[in-house]
Amino acid sequence: MRRAIAEAAVGDEQKREDPSVNALQDRVAALLGQETAIFVPTATMANQIALNVLGRPGGELLAEERTHVLIFEAGGPAIHSGLVMRGLPGSAGRLTPDQIREAATGRDDLQPPSVVVLENTHRSAGGRVWPLEELTATAAAAREAGLAVHLDGARLLNAAVASGTPAAVFGRVADSVTLCFSKGLGCPLGAVLASSAERIEQAWRGKFLFGGAMRQAGIVAAAALYALDHHVDRLAEDHARARRLAEGLAAAGLPVQPDEVETNFVGIELGPLGLEPPEAKERLRAEGVLVSVLRPGVLRAATYLGIEDEDVDLAVESIPRALGVLARA
Repeated sequence: MRRAIAEAAVGDEQKREDPSVNALQDRVAALLGQETAIFVPTATMANQIALNVLGRPGGELLAEERTHVLIFEAGGPAIHSGLVMRGLPGSAGRLTPDQIREAATGRDDLQPPSVVVLENTHRSAGGRVWPLEELTATAAAAREAGLAVHLDGARLLNAAVASGTPAAVFGRVADSVTLCFSKGLGCPLGAVLASSAERIEQAWRGKFLFGGAMRQAGIVAAAALYALDHHVDRLAEDHARARRLAEGLAAAGLPVQPDEVETNFVGIELGPLGLEPPEAKERLRAEGVLVSVLRPGVLRAATYLGIEDEDVDLAVESIPRALGVLARA
């Protein structure tokens, strides 16, 4: 990847003259089943540009209550696009068609629902995959109610690899789709927003508005092109390692649900252990294991490009010891 970055063909991206950026945009548009695409520095920016294009100021943004755009994007939909953010309770990060219909009807005309965001895979649900049939039904209910549909597919290729459903099939469900390259694909930065030609033309204005216009961005796009060639199929290795990690931790007595591990996240419930996330994270850090928080009271262990089988073996030994399970046993 670093060699690809060093050898990248570049041009002025703001003038749409960078050949590497243009090649990436064309490739990702096809990959996601959309007409065209735009390259931006981050998936958060891609989401915010999409909402700015699709939404109406004063209207509601509907999403599952722990969706990334609601809790990890610093209130961006409200600040940047004047959207009123409304979270709905979901199961495994998913909303049902009936929830969309109920939320979209009987509302005050002064604050009508405007756009719905669906996230696949769903980060806070533990990297769970939204099955195509369910995703399609929820998106259809949104459209029937006159809502635009944005798919936060930051980890959509994880969903595609895990389910066997092509990314383009998932992508065509929505009006716009985000794909992130700095997650499991292993790039230093970069994301793409894909949609219709008309919406992406509007997105170019959003890219300048939000400070995402670059110059010789081909050095970053080259990394993403390399990732598409070399890092997609191997996501299955991350998924297998995550499942093996979950099974090992569950066998050691930790409150982990291996059957819920569908991609590359493993959730560790802290309530039964009597621990809070800061203390648990510090204990694990002392053992050389780095984790983050999945949702309140649950740690997230993630497998990715830098994790090998030996690291999983070490984690299966170290995590129970750090969290006191072996000592109590």
